Amino acid sequence: MSGSSSIKTRRLLLRTLQREDAPRIAELGGDWDVASMTARMPYPYTEAAAHQWIDAIDPGERIYGIELQGELIGVTGFTPDPDEPSAEIGYWLGKTYWGKGYATEAAQAVIDQCFAREGFFRLTCGHFADNPASARVITKLGFERTGSGEWWCEARRLEIAAVRYEMNKPVPRWRRFVRLGRTT
Repeated sequence: MSGSSSIKTRRLLLRTLQREDAPRIAELGGDWDVASMTARMPYPYTEAAAHQWIDAIDPGERIYGIELQGELIGVTGFTPDPDEPSAEIGYWLGKTYWGKGYATEAAQAVIDQCFAREGFFRLTCGHFADNPASARVITKLGFERTGSGEWWCEARRLEIAAVRYEMNKPVPRWRRFVRLGRTT
């Protein structure tokens, strides 16, 4: 797994996942309400499945455990697009931690990393259409809706209506003026 650095936010620590995280990931992801809102998480989500997932993280992906006061509460990260300087971000939290702003805080830290340190120019993300909480997080982060379609949901074992979003790297204010021919 690539990326051993951690990211500190106001309340959270985003850090590289370890094999030792598998029991906690299985515990949090083993909740139907969590697993059924992700594309790749099976249900039931066993510790063996969590180990298998951690071991199979692609070297290009950056996946972080989200810690609150030393306790793993979820996962976030990004997967680069091999054909262009863009990436898809994702996140999930244990149900106990929903509605407290942690997903927004963690995802914003990943967005900042993607634009400032990874050199991406565009980010994408999405959610299942029946997940209004994730829609609120994505909208708060500043993503714009680009369309809809269907995604496979491993937990539900079928294609589910989904909504797609994207965000372009913000242009610094001074560059907008330079581009317009202004110097003041």
